[in-house]
Amino acid sequence: MANAKAKADADPDAPKPWLRKPGRDATERAERAPVKTAEVVSIDGPGIEVRGLTFSYPGLDGSPLAGTTPLIRDMRLRLAPGTCTLLLGANGAGKTTLLKILAGKHLVPRERVLVLGREAFYDTGLTSSGDLSFIGGNWQRDVAFAGYNIPLAGDFPASRMLDSIPGVDPARKQRIIEVLDVDVNWRMHKVSDGQRRRVQLAWGLMLPYKVLLLDEITVDLDVLGRAELMSFLRSECIERQVTIVYATHIFDGLESFMSHVAFVANGELKFCKKFEDIEGLKDREPGSLLATVEGWLREEYVLQRERKALEKKEKKDFQFNRNNGWAAGRTTSTVTFGPTLDQTRNHTGIAGSSNAVMRN
Repeated sequence: MANAKAKADADPDAPKPWLRKPGRDATERAERAPVKTAEVVSIDGPGIEVRGLTFSYPGLDGSPLAGTTPLIRDMRLRLAPGTCTLLLGANGAGKTTLLKILAGKHLVPRERVLVLGREAFYDTGLTSSGDLSFIGGNWQRDVAFAGYNIPLAGDFPASRMLDSIPGVDPARKQRIIEVLDVDVNWRMHKVSDGQRRRVQLAWGLMLPYKVLLLDEITVDLDVLGRAELMSFLRSECIERQVTIVYATHIFDGLESFMSHVAFVANGELKFCKKFEDIEGLKDREPGSLLATVEGWLREEYVLQRERKALEKKEKKDFQFNRNNGWAAGRTTSTVTFGPTLDQTRNHTGIAGSSNAVMRN
């Protein structure tokens, strides 16, 4: 045993389980990994292609809930390498769902969603290689009986996270840290929301991606941080022919960033055009984007109210089939009535349950 330990100590690549520390081990593995260099994207065909996609979130049996309107309907989108596309639409229009589908986070029919000519959901090599990067949401979690949206935090420096990414080019890493103004000595349990967002962005941008999907990632950044980030992303499109799709409701300074605009409403892609082909945006005047998008949203708001009035008039009888048990982070049960449940007891819940466990 002593001889084996001595040999392992003499070999820097030998496993040393008696010295195992998750943070340090991840950093050491990252240092030994081959560096992935930032090359110009060269593919035959579009960076992103959506072919007539219709999508609904599944029910308990995995199939779409009967009687529901699909969240995404007959979506067709084709984006070439080197394009920076601004994905716009009202709240609930389907922007985040579309980005998650493009990121391979939802099961969709085959050959419907292609990224770099490969199927987004079925080809896991897209994300594991770093060619496809999705940055969205917040670094938060739910803690049972404690609360929701609790920031992911720990008493360790930002450097431990950034140094644990394998295959990072040191020059690219330094450039991203400077662009986002990240202090690698920040303690992650003491940072502000904006500083945590900067570290999240640095993490997602480290590897030289070919397709980048961004969902409301500048909400916590100050004006200077947002401007520096947009400038960096624009250079990525021009220099490396990266395909970027960015969903946001913050429009200041974006007139000089984008090459295309895609507008989504009620789960449908209304249009995807070059910036110069859109009336009111041709001259890229500061503030023109906000005024133009506001007009689109006001028109869509009127149509949305008409659709809701029509649905109310039809009086569709629809009921969700939900699972039951106990809601995470609450002492409130989500129990429902089961067919074999003793109905003589005073239960409250939703009809249609198949599980009679953990009743009140």
